[in-house]
Amino acid sequence: MKKVHVMGPGCPKCTETFKIVEAAIAESGVEASLEKVSDFTEIAKFGVFTTPAVAVDGTVKVMGKVPKKADVVAWLKA
Repeated sequence: MKKVHVMGPGCPKCTETFKIVEAAIAESGVEASLEKVSDFTEIAKFGVFTTPAVAVDGTVKVMGKVPKKADVVAWLKA
């Protein structure tokens, strides 16, 4: 099972990112857990200082922009 973290304080782009990741998980058919991280101390542990950000299995895949759903699906299937 993949572990996905969406990081951000709850800004509109962070909310959009969470929805895209949710849709990508459903579309990909990959078994994954999804967690929203809004605490800046926890976000910093990932080395992220620009949000929104997405990490898959502890590896940051994107930060500072909203990812495309196709990219998220590819990360999940990798």
